[in-house]
Amino acid sequence: MHTIICFGEALIDFYAGPVATPDTPRTFVQHAGGAPANVAVAAARLGVPTQFVGMLGAEMFGDFLLESLRAAGVGTDHVVRTDAARTALAFVALDHEGERSFSFYRPPAADLLFRARHFEPGCFADAGAFHVCSNSLTEEAIAEATLHGMQMARDSGVLVSMDLNLRPVLWPVGVDPRPRLWQALEAADVVKLARNELEYLAAGFGGGEAGERAVLDRLFSGAAHWAIITDGGAPLRWHSRNDSGELAGFRVKAIDTTAAGDAFVGGLLSHLAEIGVDAKRLPGFVHDRDAVERTLRFAAAVGALAVTRSGAFAAMPERAEVQQLLKDQYENAA
Repeated sequence: MHTIICFGEALIDFYAGPVATPDTPRTFVQHAGGAPANVAVAAARLGVPTQFVGMLGAEMFGDFLLESLRAAGVGTDHVVRTDAARTALAFVALDHEGERSFSFYRPPAADLLFRARHFEPGCFADAGAFHVCSNSLTEEAIAEATLHGMQMARDSGVLVSMDLNLRPVLWPVGVDPRPRLWQALEAADVVKLARNELEYLAAGFGGGEAGERAVLDRLFSGAAHWAIITDGGAPLRWHSRNDSGELAGFRVKAIDTTAAGDAFVGGLLSHLAEIGVDAKRLPGFVHDRDAVERTLRFAAAVGALAVTRSGAFAAMPERAEVQQLLKDQYENAA
């Protein structure tokens, strides 16, 4: 089975603890996180070989992330350390439905200092997929490195995946993210968007259904063969160049939605790896609706389980749990 490579951000999520009284100091608990790192952990927990590629600070938070990745079974052969900047931090608060809000301390941050020269020649030797998100596009230099990695993957015949995972607060004030976002989106074979992200991109084409159609048209005029639109607990939508569909999710009690999308992507890429879908086979795969829906059901089950527990790395389910949820939802209901 080929390796899934996840590139970019790894950071510390500090979760706010409950406050007993107005006079009680608020406490925060350290968790390992960062969108592409979460995807790597999700895939590793499912038994698929993964590698995280990125830069970590040469300090205690960087040490914690490196140890956490390794403990989860993620390969760290291509992780670079630096003392030029510290590891990024995110303070996370959850509401009563598990929806999260973030307060980021980035930049400066170690992950933003990764450059094209840091990609090692053998990085893509056994890769089946290369995954990125927009958090490594927020500054010009790291964006150049990200796009370079995507091109290296494509030149190596590796499937390129992108989860937009847009965090507007990470972008400099006055900068329109869309031009840089589109550079990456047009270079990805598989694109995952949240519903609000599709609406954000569609606004650049006038909004509404026509704007959303224009977004999909632009994606499919680039490298993309498959676009997936998630919407929390609502049914997800998927589109290929010649087909589209909708799939209901799972009914679960959400405790923490922080890593839901990352878990979904980890499940998606894992399933593709297991059935041997790479960049070359993707166009044929998306013509098989049954195969597409099996993969999406698996990914949705991974995402559903992740929201039933706290944390990011810690929330990622094992394969047996995913299989049981699928059995409960589909086989037992039949």
